[in-house]
Amino acid sequence: MINLNKIVIAGFTLLITACQPKETTKTLTDTTRLKYATGFSVQTKGNIHYVSINSPYPGAKEAYQYLLVPHTEAVPEHSNTATVIRTPIKTIVCTSTTHIPLLDYLNETETLIGFPTTDYISSEKMRTRVDAGKVTDVGIDKGMNLELLYSLKPELVMSYTMTSDLGQLRKISELGIPVVINAEYLEEHPLGRAEWIKFMALFYNKRAVADSVFNVIEEDYLATQKLAEAVTQKPTVLSGVVYGDTWFMPAGKNYAARLLADAGTKYLWADTESTGFLELSFEAVYEKAKDADLWIGAGSFQTIDEIRNTESRYTLFKPLKEKQIYSYNARKGAKGGSEFLELGYLRPDLILKDLVKIAHPQLLPEYELFFHKKLD
Repeated sequence: MINLNKIVIAGFTLLITACQPKETTKTLTDTTRLKYATGFSVQTKGNIHYVSINSPYPGAKEAYQYLLVPHTEAVPEHSNTATVIRTPIKTIVCTSTTHIPLLDYLNETETLIGFPTTDYISSEKMRTRVDAGKVTDVGIDKGMNLELLYSLKPELVMSYTMTSDLGQLRKISELGIPVVINAEYLEEHPLGRAEWIKFMALFYNKRAVADSVFNVIEEDYLATQKLAEAVTQKPTVLSGVVYGDTWFMPAGKNYAARLLADAGTKYLWADTESTGFLELSFEAVYEKAKDADLWIGAGSFQTIDEIRNTESRYTLFKPLKEKQIYSYNARKGAKGGSEFLELGYLRPDLILKDLVKIAHPQLLPEYELFFHKKLD
């Protein structure tokens, strides 16, 4: 397992390909060298970064643009579609728990001053701050208290959106508070999501730190993937659970399916093309997966008895009969938040190690599961 102190020692560069302000492209330099992330890009001139969110939401036709300018420099001529942000920022409001580890690993935990529903935060470092009353609960979505948010005077609100309708985010912008969209959740490669730490680092002038963090995560992920490449026997995997009359599970191009493939398993729906989730009938899943070797990602279930009591037909599956069912909810924050859902985007190396340990325990004999646990 990677030590946080080890990760946060050195330095990286993150950038993106960009806004096309009224500068010629010859004056801009692409210094990012993103390896996996496709959702953002940066171009740089001196200490000024022209940042583009290429895919701000599913099916987006236009990019969102930001111009990051040091406090000590004049704002250059730029496109009127670009939001100007002075750097480094000293205060931020985030709206997703996945943003919390980015602050922690950049040593910027203390800059968070607001968050919707703070009980969801699991990070021990950030919970100390929350418990000390230094992070204000600003409410969520349409229930967000804009007057309270405005009183905090954050230098930046980092959020995400599923559609072009920005709703409350547009109202926040109208208050004069810059809003930045973080679209990490759209990345298909697990390391692409982790690489968004380079995006967060831009606002703190900490590209070197982000580079160091990501390099260690990438190295660990690729080393584990290489271990799994050598296996000749790949266990078959079922995932997801039934909600109502529908079984929801990752599609074949989904982030989760990529992790299962890299772990040396045979995900039974790997040949489906969607990047989202499949919605299947119980009968269709049973027909294909009744004899699966493993059931990984069994929703929020905590025990096999709970699974059996919720839906008696689950007992027809081999993984339940042989008690080969795994949940990703082994770690919970002090208020019940999921560490997997918070930290998993940044630490796919730990997720991959878990999956390899589950599928091929002989490859990692000393490793103990981090996010996952076997249900009994």
